[in-house]
Amino acid sequence: MPSEKVLEAKKAQVAEIVETLKSSTTGVLVDYRGLTVEEDTKLRNDLRAAGVKYFVVKNTLLRLAANQVGLEELDSILHGPTALAVSEDPVAPAKVISEFAKDNEKMEIKSGFMDGKVITLDEIKQLAKTPSMETLIAKIMGSLNSPISGLARLLSTIVDGGVEIADLIAKKNGEKTEEEPVAEAQPAEEAAPAEESAAEEAAPAEEAADAPADAE
Repeated sequence: MPSEKVLEAKKAQVAEIVETLKSSTTGVLVDYRGLTVEEDTKLRNDLRAAGVKYFVVKNTLLRLAANQVGLEELDSILHGPTALAVSEDPVAPAKVISEFAKDNEKMEIKSGFMDGKVITLDEIKQLAKTPSMETLIAKIMGSLNSPISGLARLLSTIVDGGVEIADLIAKKNGEKTEEEPVAEAQPAEEAAPAEESAAEEAAPAEEAADAPADAE
C-alpha cells in the first residue's frame, strides 16, 4: 500500500496536470516509442520554439486529471507511453507534431483536445493546416498597412506644409459662413421686380388724373 507521502505526491502531480489542461487551449497526445534521442531532442526543440509545453506523463495520473476537467473520452487511448504537447496557441501543438510526424513515422498521434473537448485525428490534421497565430496577425496587419501608410503620408504633408488641423476646420467653417448670406440674398433680389410692377401700375393712374385738366 502506498505511503501517505507517496499519495500526497501523486495528488500534487494530478493537480498540476489539471491546471495544465485547464490553462491550455489545445493539446495533442502522442506515443513517442521508437524515437531516437536525437529525434526526441529535435521534437522538443521545435515545440519549445513554437511556445508549446511538452512532457511525458503517466497514464494513471493523466486519466485522473482528465476526468476532473471533462476529458473522460481520453481514457480509451491512455495505454502505452504517452507524451502531451499543450499550448495557448490553438494550432501550434498540432502543426508542430504533424510536421514532425511526416519524417518520423515511428511517432503516433493518439488523440487531442481543444477548448475542453476531445477532438478526432481528422480534426487534429485540420488544425495542422490552419495558419499559425503569428501568420494570421501578419496577414491582418498587412491588410491594414496600406490605409495606415496613406494616413501617415497625409498627416506628414499637413505638418510639413505648416498647416494645422484646427486651421483646416476653421477654414472649412468660414467657407460655409460666407456661402450662407448669398443664399439669403436671393429672395430680396426676387422681390425687386414686384416693386417695379407696383410703380408701373401707379403711373397710368397719375396720367389719368392729369387728363381732365388738359381737356379744360
